[in-house]
Amino acid sequence: MVRWIVMLFLNGAALLYISSWFESIRVANFGVAVWAALVLGLVNTMIRPVIMLLTLPLRIMTLGLFWFVVNAATFALTAFFIDGFDLGPWPDNIGTVIVAAALMSLFGWLIDLIFGKKKQ
Repeated sequence: MVRWIVMLFLNGAALLYISSWFESIRVANFGVAVWAALVLGLVNTMIRPVIMLLTLPLRIMTLGLFWFVVNAATFALTAFFIDGFDLGPWPDNIGTVIVAAALMSLFGWLIDLIFGKKKQ
């Protein structure tokens, strides 16, 4: 349980750090970032598998590159649910959202690699 809380706080810190890189992405404070990391985890657990199944033909046709669009969509859905987490004008900065979502995935993967469950 403690490991999960540490990972949640680290994901929140990663989101706050990523928001400092991009002008259009705004996170109000660390509490909002942790809350957004929790909601992003829930969206990725519950909604993302359905989206991945529905977009399977597109992912095959684009040789997997549509994964970035699905990733950005889950990131945007999280921003829609959380007050204080804003992605800016939506269609105008889709490239920024795609890059930020990919970076969040990369940081989440690194955090999970370092602090995830240990194999016995």
